[in-house]
Amino acid sequence: MAQRTYGMIKPHAIKSKHVGDIINMIEQNGFTLVRLEKMKLTKEKAEQFYAIHKEKPFFAELVTNIIDGPIVAMVLEKDNAIEDWRALMGATDSKKASPGTIRQQFGVDISFNVVHGSDAPETAEQEIKLIFPDLG
Repeated sequence: MAQRTYGMIKPHAIKSKHVGDIINMIEQNGFTLVRLEKMKLTKEKAEQFYAIHKEKPFFAELVTNIIDGPIVAMVLEKDNAIEDWRALMGATDSKKASPGTIRQQFGVDISFNVVHGSDAPETAEQEIKLIFPDLG
């Protein structure tokens, strides 16, 4: 059964002109792009998005990095979409990501890791609803 997940290409990847490469990898790995939109998150929406990390020392950096420029927000669909998207992204720290993953190829480090993906069905639902209210 097809599953949906939320994916985001972060500002650093856009500035580095890797959007096309990343979308190509997504399509080559069998995902359907249900929705794709380039947008700029407000500070308030970014804080909502990363609310789970609010008490952590890196919260302010997460928010600052994500509002530094436009993002490409995506709803991806495929059987096992959440797990498969997380595998394709690679480890959060780009320096530790496996060869062939998006973060290994285009990321810099843990702060500039080029993409985001939901970690569970509940998170995917919340993130899609926050970014694309009409799909919620």
